[in-house]
Amino acid sequence: MAGKLYLIPTVLSDEALHTIPAYVHDITKTLTHFFVEDERTARRYLRKSGYMRSFDEVVMLPLNEHTSQTEISLYADHLINGNDCGLMSEAGVPAVADPGHLLVKLAHEHAIQVVPLSGPSSIILALMASGLNGQRFCFHGYLPVNKNGRVKKLQQLDQRAKDGETQVFIETPYRNNALIADILQTCNASTLLCIASDLTGEKENIQTHSVREWKTRQPSLEKIPAIFLIGNFVV
Repeated sequence: MAGKLYLIPTVLSDEALHTIPAYVHDITKTLTHFFVEDERTARRYLRKSGYMRSFDEVVMLPLNEHTSQTEISLYADHLINGNDCGLMSEAGVPAVADPGHLLVKLAHEHAIQVVPLSGPSSIILALMASGLNGQRFCFHGYLPVNKNGRVKKLQQLDQRAKDGETQVFIETPYRNNALIADILQTCNASTLLCIASDLTGEKENIQTHSVREWKTRQPSLEKIPAIFLIGNFVV
């Protein structure tokens, strides 16, 4: 009988272990097979969550942007052979803005039960707190690194936001300030911008203002994890 694939959420901020429900830790403690983005951070998180097994007894395989489709296909054998396995993201919920979705797809192809577990998602938390349209939204992941490409994409998202669809995207923390500058220079003055930073952390800050208002505030988010949303109030 095939094992189950548990989708295990992790914290968005190191000090926010309380955001993971206790039942998730109870399930995690029973597992000996994990697919993880980074083994070192996965081990550290598991220990914080109360995982007591020796890692010498644990199978921990990398699943990140460098993992080939061939390797992921072989990972499914652990489940087919009857092992319950856990898929862990580096932060937040797995398989959302995360390479883990390829393993989940394989599990479905082999009729393996996929069990999603509750935990924090930066996308959903930011959308909930933004005041923007939560009925229609689109997540774009990372925008182009090249400035010209990024500006062109922002112009497209600004137009879509005018139609009432909230546009959600992220950036590598050290490029946050460059992205904010491009948003303020590119988007319409009346467009609403929500910046949600350090979600669930001690310095959590979520603010929504028009582009016009943000220009008077000049936020600085160097090296702080953040998620960005643009939209319009729609009645």
